[in-house]
Amino acid sequence: MIKKYLAAFVHLWYPHICLHCGTDQLANNSPLCLPCANVLPVTDFFDMENNPIEKIFWGRIAIQHASAALFFTKESIVQKLIFELKYKHNKKAGLFLGRIMGNALKNSSHYDNISLLIPIPISSKKIRKRGFNQALILCEGICQVWDKKIAANLLLKKQNSDSQTHKDRLERAGQDTFQFYLKNGQLLENENVLLIDDVITTGATLEAAFNCLEQARPASINIATAAYTL
Repeated sequence: MIKKYLAAFVHLWYPHICLHCGTDQLANNSPLCLPCANVLPVTDFFDMENNPIEKIFWGRIAIQHASAALFFTKESIVQKLIFELKYKHNKKAGLFLGRIMGNALKNSSHYDNISLLIPIPISSKKIRKRGFNQALILCEGICQVWDKKIAANLLLKKQNSDSQTHKDRLERAGQDTFQFYLKNGQLLENENVLLIDDVITTGATLEAAFNCLEQARPASINIATAAYTL
């Protein structure tokens, strides 16, 4: 009874409501109520050969498998979840997205041999501003439902690289190749690695990360993102 009163008091001052519809009828570990979660635009790409994510990299890099869990469109539930994760310091949104990715990965035979999850790194400046790397939070969410190891400090971002958010593919192409570097890269040799990021649009950042990781001679490099921009 005391716990119920305490929970009600906390909810009064720090209400836990669905990010989309505003109801307070939702699980403590979820940013969305069940009805809103059930209408998320799932891609079903994880078991699809030559899916749109893999086609992004055709003729560019030799990705083994690549997928995204959800479709990203403007003013959608997915955009709200990504915004909450990246700019509102909402780890719960990231863990929720990660669990969606993890369930899709776990249920796909394409990713059975994955041994390491590698989050796309962000600069120390962004870490200080946001408090965390959103791709690492996605990895943690994935691991809540899919038991894999996270290698968070092998792929690193150079501190003098500029933000790529507002650049198109041609503008990114000449700069992305040099924005990452490896630390203890020998630990990746012969491993089947899975690069994790929040949203894929042009694929330029993931392509640069692939080219950097390839230097360590892993057995395969794969990609999974939370969302795919239409």
